[in-house]
Amino acid sequence: MSRSLKAHVLLVLVTAVWGGTFVLVKQALQDASALLLNTLRMTLASAALILMFRGRLRGLRKSFGPGVLVGLFLYAGYEFQTSGLRFTSPSKSAFITGLSVVLVPVIMAVGFHRRASFWTWAGVLLAFCGLFLMTVPAGQGWSAINRGDLLTLACAVAFAFQIIFVGRATSHESSACPYEQIAFLQTATAAVLMAISFPLLETPHVLWSRAVVTAVLVTGLLGTAAAFTIQAWAQQFLPATHTALILVLEPVFTWIASYTFMGEKVGSRSAVGAGLILGGILLGELVGARRESGISAPGAHPPTFPAT
Repeated sequence: MSRSLKAHVLLVLVTAVWGGTFVLVKQALQDASALLLNTLRMTLASAALILMFRGRLRGLRKSFGPGVLVGLFLYAGYEFQTSGLRFTSPSKSAFITGLSVVLVPVIMAVGFHRRASFWTWAGVLLAFCGLFLMTVPAGQGWSAINRGDLLTLACAVAFAFQIIFVGRATSHESSACPYEQIAFLQTATAAVLMAISFPLLETPHVLWSRAVVTAVLVTGLLGTAAAFTIQAWAQQFLPATHTALILVLEPVFTWIASYTFMGEKVGSRSAVGAGLILGGILLGELVGARRESGISAPGAHPPTFPAT
């Protein structure tokens, strides 16, 4: 198997893991508080990354600042996402989180004076139309958007900034910090912040059920530690547009997992909205990316959204 084909296969598997974790976390939240669950996940991932990269984590001084900055946004993204899952469905959470893909060029244009193409802006508009259809029932106003949807939208913004600053930290044009160090530092920073904040922001509780143990192991080892490493390796052999196309499958996998394991039904209005979001992400990141220089699609660096 060629390295390019192997990279494609591994990225599809990573995307499937990220999509499935929305359902795992949703189920685990019945037995554990949201922020404590995140702390357990990030602590396990940090320990795993130390073991994975123990020979490459020496001399962190150069990477410390950029890695901590990325970790701040990673922390915010996961906290908003997991908290939002208490009030919204896994499929809605996945699709709204996916907006971070098209938020990247918007933030770059507004905050970093990087011009976005017409196709990128068209993708953003299409995705937000889809968001409206998916979260607002017919005949109701914006009041129909629930608390979980808003928390997840904040998560998408945080992940967009995380994507941007990972790119700035690891690109050749900037400080070119080793990706292994950035992966570890962002995860460790998020773990420390979560450990400090969860006793202050919630009443922590955990019942060590099968759902909780499975969620911590899968999200910590596969969805965070292994996924960050695999994605960083795979991007050495794949164009950014190919990676974006693969990663956009994440909400599709979430939808499949929600239907298979939770029996979640999606109406025609929501299905149209989901299609518009996917279309907007594809339009903005595939067509738009071909007409722009600068930051690549999120697949060029460890995410997100995975997010989860």
